[in-house]
Amino acid sequence: MKNNINRKKSNIVLIGMPGAGKSTAGVILAKALRLSFCDTDLVIQMRESQTLQQIIDKKGISYFLQIEKEIICSLDLAHHVIATGGSVIYYPESMDHLQERGYIIYLDVDYHVLKERITNMTTRGIAMDSKKTFRDVYNDRVPLYRKYARETIECGKKHVEQIVEQIIFRVTGNN
Repeated sequence: MKNNINRKKSNIVLIGMPGAGKSTAGVILAKALRLSFCDTDLVIQMRESQTLQQIIDKKGISYFLQIEKEIICSLDLAHHVIATGGSVIYYPESMDHLQERGYIIYLDVDYHVLKERITNMTTRGIAMDSKKTFRDVYNDRVPLYRKYARETIECGKKHVEQIVEQIIFRVTGNN
């Protein structure tokens, strides 16, 4: 893998909606390619010593998004699979930083599948205005995911192993 990816763009960055499987696929992908794994949501939680939902509840969405941007823009990683939070696409500087260092892959999952998967909507730590529905957030974010993605993987009802195989093929040309 390390020989197949440009040194400067040695990371694989997964973007997509909450529930798309970024963290799950990311861990398996990192193992398969012998890369390190970074979950930016966990980095945020470690820095703030709180869950994502606690940060949003106590300090607000704007604060959360600012922290997310700062953390993303400070990442100096090579040879990592990076699972990002679903709201990472709201700041172009965050996405520019990630694009300079890696291949951005959008894990595309249909709205109805996401609704089935997410059973903890109020405690999951989703950066969404209380006046918006999950459908609104989905509709707002999908065009941004598509804008920034180098590759889009249609995940639907695929098993995580199939998704990982597709990512490996798209990034390295091998499976």
